[in-house]
Amino acid sequence: MATTLEGAGPRARARSTSQSPRRVRGIGGWIVRILLGVVFTFPLLFMFVSSLKPDQQIFGDLSSIAAFLPVGNLSLDNYGAVFDRVPAARFLINSIGISAVTVVLGVLINSLAAFALSRMRVRGKGIILTLIIATLIVPFETLALPLVWWVNQLPWLDINGFSLSLTTGWLDTYHVQIIPFVANAFSIYLFHQYFESIPKELDEAARVDGAGWFKIYRQIVMPLSGPAIATVSILTFLPAWNSYLWPLMVVQSEELRPVMIGVQYFFQLNVSWGEVMAYSSMITLPVVALFIAFQRSFVNSIASSGVKG
Repeated sequence: MATTLEGAGPRARARSTSQSPRRVRGIGGWIVRILLGVVFTFPLLFMFVSSLKPDQQIFGDLSSIAAFLPVGNLSLDNYGAVFDRVPAARFLINSIGISAVTVVLGVLINSLAAFALSRMRVRGKGIILTLIIATLIVPFETLALPLVWWVNQLPWLDINGFSLSLTTGWLDTYHVQIIPFVANAFSIYLFHQYFESIPKELDEAARVDGAGWFKIYRQIVMPLSGPAIATVSILTFLPAWNSYLWPLMVVQSEELRPVMIGVQYFFQLNVSWGEVMAYSSMITLPVVALFIAFQRSFVNSIASSGVKG
C-alpha cells in the first residue's frame, strides 16, 4: 500500500506541474479577452452616457473618468430633441424595411447560387466561383456612378390605385436601395463553403426517394445551414443599415431616406453633440442587438468556412 502511494506521488506531482502552465495560459487568455472587451466597449459606453448629458457637461467631463459614467445632470431631453430636429421615426422605419427586405432576398438569392455551384453538376463552376470572388476586389466607389446611370435607365412597373403603368428610372424609390445589393460575392462564398461541409450522400439518398434539386435545397441543405444563414444575415444587414453614399446619390425625397442620411441634419446649423450622441445610440442599438442574438452562429460559420476552405 505504501509502495502504491509512493509511486502515485511523483505522477500526481508531474500531472499537477503540467496542468499549471495550462491554467496560467487559460487565466491569461481570459484577462486579454476582458481587456479587449473593455477597450471596445468604451466608445459605445461614452456615446450612450453622453446622450444623457447636456453639451456643457459632455465637454467638462472629457478630462476625467466621468466621461464614461452616468453622473451629473442626466435626462432624456436629447432623445426628445432628436425627434424634433429630424424625422427620426420615418428614417428608422425606412432603414428597418430596406434592411429586412435586403437580408431576406440576399439569403435566398445567394444561397441558391451557392447551392448550384456546390451541389449541382455545372461546367466550369470553379471558374465561375473564382470570377464571383474576384469581384470583391472592386471597390463600390468605382461602380457607383455607372450604377446610377444604369438604374436610371431600367424600367419598373408602377402601381397607381387600380392602374398599372411602365415607368423608366429607379431613382428616388425604395427598390433602388435594395435590388442592387441583393447579390453579394462574399455571401455566395460563405454559403458555398458551408454547403461543402454537408455530406453529399444526403443528396443522393433524397434523389433516390424522388426529390428534386429545389426540394433538396429547401428541406435538407438549408435546415442544416443555420450558422451560415445567421452570418450572411448579419453581413447583409450591416452595409444595408449603414448605407450612406448610395442613398445620398439616388434618393432626394425625405420620406424615403434611411437613418444614416439623418446624421447630416445635425451638422447643418448649430451642432448639439448630445443630440448627435442620442441619434447615434438609437441607430447603433439594432446592430448591437442583432449581433448579440446571432453571435454564436456567426462565429461557428466563420470558423467552419475557414476550415473547409
